[in-house]
Amino acid sequence: MTTLCDLALEVLKTADAAKKAGLSRRAAEAWRANPQMPIGEPSAIPDRPARPARPVLISPTEMPRRRGQSAEARATLLHAVLHIELNAIDLAWDMIARFTGEKFPRAFYDDWVRVADEEGKHFGLLSDRVEQLGYCYGDFPAHDGLWEAAFTTRNDVSARLAVVPMVLEARGLDVTPGMIKRFAKIGDMESADILQIILEEEIGHVATGNRWFQFMCRKTNLDPKEYWQETVRKNFKGLLKPPFNEEARQQADMPSEYYIPLSFKENIKT
Repeated sequence: MTTLCDLALEVLKTADAAKKAGLSRRAAEAWRANPQMPIGEPSAIPDRPARPARPVLISPTEMPRRRGQSAEARATLLHAVLHIELNAIDLAWDMIARFTGEKFPRAFYDDWVRVADEEGKHFGLLSDRVEQLGYCYGDFPAHDGLWEAAFTTRNDVSARLAVVPMVLEARGLDVTPGMIKRFAKIGDMESADILQIILEEEIGHVATGNRWFQFMCRKTNLDPKEYWQETVRKNFKGLLKPPFNEEARQQADMPSEYYIPLSFKENIKT
């Protein structure tokens, strides 16, 4: 019998980006269609998911500036988000398969399957738009920072929840409104509308990470704010960067007293 972990591993081991996104959506549909599907036990979860040969991965500091109104400039900016969405697909399925030993309730898997489905949708929307502009996934360089954070937290589900959805994906809530305004200002409403969809659904993804981090804190009898700040200091390098989209973060149930202290150097241990 096919298990949820079987579906997760199939996504993680698929290299082609478009196939990975489509498989993510079909796997989510299969899970929802079969309430009796077992979670299963994964075997040989890859430390790094399969990926296509392109894009070329470079240091974040070497990433080209994404300015201008040309089709290439707009495609370059969207491509950066597209690469994040591909990572997000793998992150959701890795979350599902990697931490089965925690014996989460079925609602945990329902939540992360939904996230994986929506990330697959986001990849498809962005991929289509980049192609309309004359380019495709892999045509521009990208960086691997998101998966590096996943690798660092691979042995600790609380750290994974604290850093990936609650720091890195929450950062997307801060920067996406500016991108939406930029595209709208130059009349590219197709791109702006796609980014608006992503922003609204990513609020739910950050909330999902927060919800299950809170679950782990209750399970271990730890203060959520103190433990989150301690975990972020330990597993995330540098400061959290303002300005923060406090409205979106509040919708994701992330109080400002969690993250604002970590935006000041004196509160970060070196």
